[in-house]
Amino acid sequence: MRFLIWGAGAIGGTMGAHLARAGHDVTMVDSAAEHIAAINRAGVRITGPIAEFVSQVAAFTPDALTGQWATIILATKAQHTDSATRALLPHLTADGCVISAQNGLNELAIASIVGAARTVGAFVNFGADYMEPGVIHYGGRGAVVVGEIDGRMTPRVDEIRDAWLDFDSRAISTSNIWGYLWGKEAYGAMLFATALTNESIADALAMSAYRDLYISLAREILAVAHARGVTPEAFDGFDPNAYVPTAAADAAARSLDDLVAFNRRSAKTHSGIWRDLAVRKRPTEVDAQLGIVVALGSEAGVPTPLTKRLVELIHDIENGVRAQSLDMLDILAARRPATAPHGYRVQR
Repeated sequence: MRFLIWGAGAIGGTMGAHLARAGHDVTMVDSAAEHIAAINRAGVRITGPIAEFVSQVAAFTPDALTGQWATIILATKAQHTDSATRALLPHLTADGCVISAQNGLNELAIASIVGAARTVGAFVNFGADYMEPGVIHYGGRGAVVVGEIDGRMTPRVDEIRDAWLDFDSRAISTSNIWGYLWGKEAYGAMLFATALTNESIADALAMSAYRDLYISLAREILAVAHARGVTPEAFDGFDPNAYVPTAAADAAARSLDDLVAFNRRSAKTHSGIWRDLAVRKRPTEVDAQLGIVVALGSEAGVPTPLTKRLVELIHDIENGVRAQSLDMLDILAARRPATAPHGYRVQR
């Protein structure tokens, strides 16, 4: 296939390099001029325990790009979705599509700009980090899923999945992409909570003192998904059925154990959220990823006080008002509701 990767960082760089190595026609776009210069000079280099290789690809800054593509993978940070989608629009063919390989529910914003018919959803849960210009660390495999946002199974989704098998042999297509995206929202809330500290993802999720906190966060997110008629999907140790208020008492603990085991297998020890806060010193995706859940919950009449407080605490760290520490989890836990939100069910 012929792909344009818009956002050549951790996710886009990893996928694009693998697709190019497999023989697909890949062009990369990124706003970081030094990253683009390094790729054009020496290729994009993938490092880590899974693969070590260099792919030669054409790379451009947005202002230097010309031409149109039928398949564009959008892999920017979630907060840049609107501006990036508007920038790539002239490069999208009339019958083409934009695939969101991002965190969050960005398909909603993309569809509002390019149209629902030209929007394809994707769920990626592998671990990767941008290390320096031209270099991406691929630390751990994870679920790779693609699907139409209206739930149809179409030839273009099958074609994309078949191409993505060259990146990960377990890639699948689905008729329920929103189920995966909302499942990632719940798991993502846990990752934001671990980023309040300097602990690794696995170590933070393993701490018994905060497990009720993680469970409450997941339940808030899943209650909003349920109110929107979404059936969340399981992936990589996260089982949405384990967090419903009617689940067995130890079900959520077993799911958290599975998430700990999944993250211990990855060379990526900390989330990209933590890295934004502690290393790159830049804003996170918290508004685009969790702030939207608070807004959608309000629309649906589902309270999300814990999620709202988590957004506030992440902003406090971004603004230098607070520092990352385990004490931040205690501050967040003080907002935990005494009862679970709604007695909803998640169907398999």
